[in-house]
Amino acid sequence: MANQGAKKRKEENARHMANLRRVIIACNVIYVLVRMLIFYSSFTWKHWIGLLVTSAAYIIPYKQLAQMAKPSYADGELLDGGFDMSTGGICGYFHDIIYITSFVQISSIISGKFWYTYLVIPGFAAYKSFGLIRGFFPTGSEEDVEDEKTRKKREKMEKKASRGKFVKPRTR
Repeated sequence: MANQGAKKRKEENARHMANLRRVIIACNVIYVLVRMLIFYSSFTWKHWIGLLVTSAAYIIPYKQLAQMAKPSYADGELLDGGFDMSTGGICGYFHDIIYITSFVQISSIISGKFWYTYLVIPGFAAYKSFGLIRGFFPTGSEEDVEDEKTRKKREKMEKKASRGKFVKPRTR
């Protein structure tokens, strides 16, 4: 029963990547069928560029996720089942990019205004970057204002600590 967790993670990652692949293929097929075949009269060079942009927005995060999900082997033995795809962080951001891209691609069939939804990605990145950068700058006031009761309690504790401890000798 050694490496049972790694085997389970490997299978979960394989299922997860297969589901993502199905979502990507389904969205591309729907876009091509509906946009190019049904609405062919309004299909212009801008839509070709949109198809290329969404394809790149699918490929880059998918390849990164596939690399993260890849299990590692040593001497033919499974060491690690790959990264846990259900965690947040960069893995979650890659999933968000794929899901936002699928939404934009499908909804852009209805209206070109849905391309503005892509502004959510750099907007969120700017929001996260601002929080990170803000941490490097000093805050307004370094000292907190303490009330009278807290100040007296702190002074009493400091005085008590500075006295030192006296140990009573045992008497028999």
